[in-house]
Amino acid sequence: MKKFAKDIPIIEAINLEHTYETGVQALKNVNLNIYPGEFIGLIGQNGSGKSTLAKHLNGLLRPTKGKLFINGMDTAKKSIVSIAQTVGFAFQNPDHQIFCSTVKEELAFGARNMGLSDIEIKDRVEEALDRFRITRYAEYPPAILGFGIRRKVSLAAIYSMKPQVMIMDEPTAGLDWKSAMELMNIAVELNNAGHTIILITHDMRIITEFTGRSVVLKDGVIIMDGPTRDVLVDFTMLRKTQITPPQIIQLCDKLIPEGFPEHALSNEEFLSKYEEL
Repeated sequence: MKKFAKDIPIIEAINLEHTYETGVQALKNVNLNIYPGEFIGLIGQNGSGKSTLAKHLNGLLRPTKGKLFINGMDTAKKSIVSIAQTVGFAFQNPDHQIFCSTVKEELAFGARNMGLSDIEIKDRVEEALDRFRITRYAEYPPAILGFGIRRKVSLAAIYSMKPQVMIMDEPTAGLDWKSAMELMNIAVELNNAGHTIILITHDMRIITEFTGRSVVLKDGVIIMDGPTRDVLVDFTMLRKTQITPPQIIQLCDKLIPEGFPEHALSNEEFLSKYEEL
């Protein structure tokens, strides 16, 4: 698990709670530190509090009780716009955040609202187009592009604002495996470049292959938080959340009594350990 900046958290939640106007308490006494450079999976069943927590991290929601700090600053004292410059949020449906007439204009929108110069905006847009492999679509209206490309556009628009943290809500939903892997490999590139990645997904294979740390929520409470390998082999706790471990982990669990060394998190890791035997 990567940590930088002498383990000073970039995001710190202290006794965080949130109750909606309907009376539903979605978060209960959440304490969570997120560090620069981490790649975190945020998992749990629908209604567990994942999206509510994520929306606190970028200022779309504010705590009912408790505190949330970003780079040491209380979010209660910061505007959504200022928070978005540090924490970017990509919605599950890209059409909920795409509205400009061309891809290039979409990528420039956030940077322009930050008050950057035309030269800086142009540089950021070109970098984002290149990073997400969508340069050829720069002059296209996003509405005519396929779902997978629109997903990239929504992420690239956030990237152009250079946030330290990028939250991706179900980024691979609706994509075929090849497109999903292409997108996740871009996420790895961003993480290697220093961005903190928070991934919300129901796809446990994505969690096992890409995240170093997993945070599991149930009924608004964090019930597990640790290295992904440790979290996904705790079958007893996972059953309580109705999360099914990936097949590769289930297979290893059956083979370990027969001498297999340990749980593998990917097919490649499984084959490597098998060869060692």
